[in-house]
Amino acid sequence: MGGRFSCAGEPKTDENDKAGRPPAAYKSKSNHSLDVKKGASVNEKQGMSSSGSGRIAAQIFTFRELAASTKNFRADCLLGEGGFGRVYKGRLERSNQIVAIKQLDRNGLQGNREFLVEVLMLGLLDHPNLVNLIGYCADGDQRLLVYEYMQLGSLEDHLHDLSPDKKRLDWNTRMKIAAGAAKGLEYLHDKASPPVIYRDLKCSNILLGEDYHPKLSDFGLAKLGPVGDNTHVSTRVMGTYGYCAPEYAMTGQLTLKSDIYSFGVVLLELISGRRAIDNSRAAGEQNLISWARPLFKDRRKFSQVADPMLQGQYPPRGLYQALAVAAMCVQEQPSMRPLIADVVTALTYLASQPYDPESQPNQTASRLSAPGTPPRTRRDSEKRLGY
Repeated sequence: MGGRFSCAGEPKTDENDKAGRPPAAYKSKSNHSLDVKKGASVNEKQGMSSSGSGRIAAQIFTFRELAASTKNFRADCLLGEGGFGRVYKGRLERSNQIVAIKQLDRNGLQGNREFLVEVLMLGLLDHPNLVNLIGYCADGDQRLLVYEYMQLGSLEDHLHDLSPDKKRLDWNTRMKIAAGAAKGLEYLHDKASPPVIYRDLKCSNILLGEDYHPKLSDFGLAKLGPVGDNTHVSTRVMGTYGYCAPEYAMTGQLTLKSDIYSFGVVLLELISGRRAIDNSRAAGEQNLISWARPLFKDRRKFSQVADPMLQGQYPPRGLYQALAVAAMCVQEQPSMRPLIADVVTALTYLASQPYDPESQPNQTASRLSAPGTPPRTRRDSEKRLGY
């Protein structure tokens, strides 16, 4: 689950997503101005032209400058590795700022496209729950993106790849992360114009800053949503298996409700501590949604969904309400899924109701323990930080 791939079978292509599209065009190195009107898809160009000048207010870095900040991309500066390249920790000489630097794979088929889309999206979007793009480098065939450094890493590090030096996430922190991630998604869906479909919501793409403040990251697969009378955007199926909405995986028709499904998967991961797809589990438990759906139907079984790592320290009513939100988000029919604004309202309320294990009973004695819970191990080969 370290990288991205087509969600189902051979990817279908459309006019906006042909792999043979020429790389994004850039002006000469003398001014390093990123020209957003060349190399972008028709959908993206229309959106950019309505936003004003179309110029990206981001710092421009030379490759030599970024190489120096990462000690020539030394291994001990490596933060993570994903489908499009590696992420390094660095310190900028010009500002003494600690940053995260993503070096895109020069051999990747979609590297240039991801680079352009990410600079466009993060250059135009601004919200406390979206990661900040500080700048970029487009020297020769080198494509690098410079982000703010999120010191606590990704949600995946704390939920699935828990190392001995990390404390487990308590119930209050999980609800705080869920509410913050939902607010970031709400901004993309309801505040951005035209709306933005994230298309790659998963635990490794939710980064955590001080006090576990969550920010959505990695916008290389983002698409501008449908406008006017259009109900969806047709595009080839991309994403991460286990998070893709079923209708999108089957038809390539992308809507805002596709993101809602992915968010439901992440919320269920926060509640259960299980991965979206975990082949180390028994046959009926490998797919998180397939395992959880029968349990949604019986309130007496809700406690079986709770993460054993919580050790019964969660509010029963809060668990039921959080599971109700997750169950609605992962409905098979897109029309049955809630709007992100309603999800934000529900999760903001849950996050505002702190659970105090000292004053409330432990739920361990009354819950049915989930069978076959394997120990969690750090999977370095699958590690990915979602920049």
